[in-house]
Amino acid sequence: MVKERIDTGGKIFGPYSPGVKANGVIWLAGQIAPEAGGIREQTQASLDKIDALLAAAGVTKHEITFAQVLLDDINDFADMNEIYGSWIDGVEVPPARAAFEAGALPGGAAVEIVIQAYDDKCCA
Repeated sequence: MVKERIDTGGKIFGPYSPGVKANGVIWLAGQIAPEAGGIREQTQASLDKIDALLAAAGVTKHEITFAQVLLDDINDFADMNEIYGSWIDGVEVPPARAAFEAGALPGGAAVEIVIQAYDDKCCA
């Protein structure tokens, strides 16, 4: 098994890899964008970061199997969900997802999104 780092050179907030790929499985660290504005803007900016990391891994959002959304305030769920829903529109099999309120998110972020995906070209 070869484990590789997935990175786009963006800012990270600790000693971790933005993404890791091993045996065709892709794990992305939680993506935040506290500098982007409100919940809608932060959600879109986080999804943009996810798109870039997936591209660096050689896949797209069509290969996402699971998404975990952490919200600083669960009352932001509807706004986050609208942006997320537009982003995932057109994906034949949307990923499984969990969304919940978490205590303080890093950097004062309103939303953090964690992704698992696969690369079916990897190990065929």
